Amino acid sequence: MASLLASSLTSCSTTDLNILSSRVRRKHRAASVVVATSSRDGKVESSQKPTKFVTFLGKGGSGKTTASVFAAQHYALAGLSTCLVVQSQDPSADFLLGTKIGTSPTLLNDNLSVVRLETTKMLLEPLKQLKQADARLNMTQGVLEGIVGEELGVLPGMDSIFSMLELERLVGFFRQATRKNHKGKAFDVIVYDGVSTEETLRMIGLSSKTRLYVKYLRSLAEKTDLGRLTSPSIMRFVDESMNISGNKSPFDGQTSAAMWDTLERFLETGAATLRDTDRFRSYLVMDPNNPMSVKSALRYWGCTIQAGSHASAALAISSSSSSTSESNKTTKEEFAPLPFASASVPFSKNGLDWEKILMDQANSSVRELLSGTVSLTPPVTFDTAKKSVTLFMPGFDKSEIKLYQYRGGSELLIEAGDQRRVIPLPSQIQGKVGGAKFVDRSLIITMR
Repeated sequence: MASLLASSLTSCSTTDLNILSSRVRRKHRAASVVVATSSRDGKVESSQKPTKFVTFLGKGGSGKTTASVFAAQHYALAGLSTCLVVQSQDPSADFLLGTKIGTSPTLLNDNLSVVRLETTKMLLEPLKQLKQADARLNMTQGVLEGIVGEELGVLPGMDSIFSMLELERLVGFFRQATRKNHKGKAFDVIVYDGVSTEETLRMIGLSSKTRLYVKYLRSLAEKTDLGRLTSPSIMRFVDESMNISGNKSPFDGQTSAAMWDTLERFLETGAATLRDTDRFRSYLVMDPNNPMSVKSALRYWGCTIQAGSHASAALAISSSSSSTSESNKTTKEEFAPLPFASASVPFSKNGLDWEKILMDQANSSVRELLSGTVSLTPPVTFDTAKKSVTLFMPGFDKSEIKLYQYRGGSELLIEAGDQRRVIPLPSQIQGKVGGAKFVDRSLIITMR
């Protein structure tokens, strides 16, 4: 966690791209037209807003990479400085874009960059920062300086850790983004195509889940002899590393207690960012012709809520228009009240014509969901009159949900989808669980 904090989502304008269909000749021309009308008062505001983070969740082969490229092309066409971040050796994104994706950002046009994250490259920069901090503090007596980063291999778990470090630099979940576009400004939108949905869900839940670990670590640091002995030096090392990372350390000159307080505020900031529909969007993706793909998307809807965030909409992506309107209607009903749209992205040996795909009227509903506002079903509602708690749990049935209580009945612990979520209870309904029933994808818990 210290390494994550040591490195340090604009709302896309709701421009109607259809008005450009008769004028579009090249992508950069379309982008320039949209930029001129991207805000209601005629002023371009996107560069002044925090970076938006967009990702896609679904079963392997459901169209996540296709949806990611579609979204990146859409935002870039809308005049937003966009970076597509790919974390996979799968060359699918290269094919979809018609270019070789490298580990340094490649500029495809004025508004669209693309980069591939490789852990063998990403681990070098944090190591360099730690070496610089150690050179000033001399904590390891030169041992750290002797490590040759280029000979280190990648261990299990490193991909997620170092990709989160890089995404923090690009997005700024905790602090200001330090990675800039070719114009020296922060990106408006980062579109992330992760290794797997499970890994992406872990990243989404990182801030909210880490807070409890920090609570226990702080207790260990402040209430044990070992903690009181080692904690000040470790905190100072973290402080020095963060000063080197590109942003001034927020711990600068603070006592150990104040640094722990700051760390807890950082985690709350990160968790709040992933709850903010203006800064974070996750879209469920499925192949409408594959029932397992649809079922997986439903499950990931519930898993996203369990991770402490939200699903913004459900998207059906196919390589042809073979899926019937009737099947789309049935799928849409399964995901209600979540917004639903479908898109056709036809493949050819000569590559994809994204200009034509984006301007296809049949795909307009997907573009609207990518740019529009998000209305969410509350994941938790309290009824003090009935002393009940209603948890929206799509994708699960009652047998898959485990309910626990600790800390004298002041909270509920919900376990489902390999995720645990703590629900603090209002004082009016605190107490022991009296009963629970599962109705219409919601778990209704009665307190006594």
